[in-house]
Parts: sequence; structure tokens; C-alpha cells
Amino acid sequence: MTDPSSSDTPLRTTFKIRLNGNTLAIATVGQAYQFLTNYSSVEWMEFRTLHEDAVAALEGAADHAMLAVQATNAVRALFVSAKLL
Repeated sequence: MTDPSSSDTPLRTTFKIRLNGNTLAIATVGQAYQFLTNYSSVEWMEFRTLHEDAVAALEGAADHAMLAVQATNAVRALFVSAKLL
């Protein structure tokens, strides 16, 4: 299994979110995976199912670039629900 946090596989879009007053661009599977796993589970508790789905989709896309569309959709659903987009 490829390490998802180091994956260069591009997502189908670049997510630009504001965090602590700064804009953060997330364009690859690795960047999204790092963002979603660097925060504690308490911060994602409200969106637990969407978070788990997004992380699993990113792990799949790290191994198979053809799954980047599904990973992008899962990350988008999580970000929209969390009002980050």
C-alpha cells in the first residue's frame, strides 16, 4: 500500500479553504489526507461518517489514481458539511 500522505495523485479540483485567517489550497490526495488526519478525531466527530469515507477514499486513490474522482467527491461532501467551502 502506498503511503497516502505522500501521494502526488491530483484531485479533480483544488479546494481552497480558509483556516485561521489563511487560505489553504488542497490539490493532491496527499495534501487532503494530511489535512484530514492531522486534526484530532474530536474535531471531526460531528462529521465522523463523512470523515471516515473521505479518508478511506483517499487511501484508495493513493494506490489507484482512477479513484481520484471518488476521493474528490468524498472530500467535497465532508468540506461542504463542515462548512469549509
